[in-house]
Amino acid sequence: MKLAGKTALITGAARRIGAQSAKTLHENGANIIIHYGKSDTDAKALVTTLNLRRANSAIALQANLLNIDEINKLAKQASNAFDSLDILVNNASTFYPTPLGSIDEDNWNDLMGTNIKAPLFLSQACYPALKQSKGTIINMADIHARSPLKDYITYSCAKAANIMLTLSLAQEMGPDVRVNAIAPGAILWPEDVNELDSQTQQNILQEIPLRRAGKPTDIANTILFLATSDYINGQIIAVDGGRQLF
Repeated sequence: MKLAGKTALITGAARRIGAQSAKTLHENGANIIIHYGKSDTDAKALVTTLNLRRANSAIALQANLLNIDEINKLAKQASNAFDSLDILVNNASTFYPTPLGSIDEDNWNDLMGTNIKAPLFLSQACYPALKQSKGTIINMADIHARSPLKDYITYSCAKAANIMLTLSLAQEMGPDVRVNAIAPGAILWPEDVNELDSQTQQNILQEIPLRRAGKPTDIANTILFLATSDYINGQIIAVDGGRQLF
């Protein structure tokens, strides 16, 4: 139980990688705060599952991460939910193509909002509680922060900013709070099959030395590693099967 007595707030944790991360940290003893935007049913079902495994160890909190007031409210609620707030995982993200010539202000506000605005302002709002607990922040970056993904201009720019946010916060929040990021590669394909057809998926797999996609547990286990490694700070860990070697 590496995280016994610790509390983790995970944004976008009702489904997919966020949900697996919540399960993994919970299995290792942490109390879990499941943030969700619209996935009310999934969030509450996950909380029920976790509380059946260990009573009174998980709650769900809803917030629109594009709204500063709601971000600040979420931070306050999370800080007061259990005895302390020790881990913030900025996992929530939007991801979709914005080909050149089609980008509009709504795309910009949404993609920049979830991928850089929300992590910045939520980290700032949670900083007092994390400072008190000598806690840690783990951001979800992307390998395409370094190597842009064609037709995903706005998303790639937002994730590049996310990496600079990680490095900046690691400097600003030290020595009290450690800040790192994970840069996933091909872990889960988008749910909208029109975004990446089967041929595109196969082409991506051929670019990976391991010739396979990763799993949500690969990300969740890296989050656990960073949360329990007290001398790692300001690092971006690629979990991509070696794809960045190309």
